[in-house]
This record gives sequence, C-alpha cells and structure tokens, in this order.
Amino acid sequence: MKRIKDMVAEANAVVPHAPAAELLALHGVEDVIFVDLRDPRELERDGMIPGAFHCPRGMLEFWIDPESPYAKPQFQSGKRFVFYCASGWRSALSARTAQDMGLEGVSHLSDGFKGWQAAGGPVGEKPQKG
Repeated sequence: MKRIKDMVAEANAVVPHAPAAELLALHGVEDVIFVDLRDPRELERDGMIPGAFHCPRGMLEFWIDPESPYAKPQFQSGKRFVFYCASGWRSALSARTAQDMGLEGVSHLSDGFKGWQAAGGPVGEKPQKG
C-alpha cells in the first residue's frame, strides 16, 4: 500500500510550495488566486483567507477541466494559483493533480491555513451565498 505521507512527498517534489509566512505577500495581488480546498464545515468553523476562491477538494478536477459541464472560469483565468487546505497535505495532492491536468502557475501553502494563521495572515468569514 502506498502511504499518504509518500504521496504528499512525491507531490512536493514536483509542485512549488512554501510556508504561509513566505507567501503572505501574494495576498491581494491581482493576478494571484488563493484556492481554499477545505470542507465547507472547516470554512464555517475557522474562516478563510479573505478573497480566496473556495473549491471543495471533491470538485477540483471537474472545475479545472474547461470541457467539463462544471468548469469554473477562475481556473481558465491564466492567473497564478496558491492552493491551501488545513495543513498542506490535501493542497499538495491537489496542486499536483492540477499540474497533471495542465493548469499552470500552481503552488501551495506547505503549512496550510494553520500556517497562515500562525504567520498572522488575515482571516475572514466564509462568504454567504445569496
């Protein structure tokens, strides 16, 4: 059986990544989209990076593929993407998947949202639909 820690290590070997403290300066940059991969319950409980685009992990491939009926324009924007989850494991795997699908400019927070909070990054509430 392949272990998750090995899968994350393999992803990190090919995907650009850095701790949140090093990527704080990208927040608010016009051509950068932070992508929150966490479960909606995590967003409700912990908040999220203000202005981040929420993409539940289970929808990632469907939202990236421009031929999918679920494709989202954010992923066809040509912008740079910084994926994040709670601690950097889901985002590592997701960033690798996005790269494998041909999405360019993908990186991830190696220490996730927890690292973002520890580095003093801004946190806002999950935007309400409507």
